Amino acid sequence: MPQIALPLAWPVADAEEDFLISDANSAAFDHLKRWSLWPVMATLLTGPRKSGRSLLGRIFVRKTGGRLFDNVEEHDEEALFHAWNQAQETRKPLLLIADAPPPAWMIALPDLRSRLAATPQIAIVPPDDRLIGDLIVKLLGDRGIAVPPELPAYLVPRIERSYVAVQQVVEALDRAALSHHRRITVAMAKRALGESGMMRRARFQD
Repeated sequence: MPQIALPLAWPVADAEEDFLISDANSAAFDHLKRWSLWPVMATLLTGPRKSGRSLLGRIFVRKTGGRLFDNVEEHDEEALFHAWNQAQETRKPLLLIADAPPPAWMIALPDLRSRLAATPQIAIVPPDDRLIGDLIVKLLGDRGIAVPPELPAYLVPRIERSYVAVQQVVEALDRAALSHHRRITVAMAKRALGESGMMRRARFQD
């Protein structure tokens, strides 16, 4: 009897080695490593959802003793204003994480708006091919699923280039492996992603 794939709450990755570095995020990673040289003791980090930005923020706070406001657009503006001022006074860094910088989100408080205008901004960009392949291997590995060496090279040019798509592909492959009680193969991946509508024409020829 095939097994039924159940939704499981996988532990949130929270270690430094869980953040995979590539051209898509190396500028942001390097900027945060040099926080002690910041002229303004705050930074606005932007990037797509599921890009590892929250993980990077948690690592940053643990290493620096600074403060983090994730999804900063949803926080109280007075609290952000005071946190920004406190960061300058104490020289403890403040990291703000958002989908996009202002004016993508409206800021009503003029004093906060002026401070954010003076705050450096750094971005994580959409994943490159190497990062997509590495993420597929790591996320499946986190679920205890062995990945055949040829699978990333097959999948990378055939799936949407986004962090959300990578998560969806991993979930689809996890369900397929569990329901069939078999190791993942290229043929299984092709069938599972084709049935779910995630497979696209290759961006380049094999």
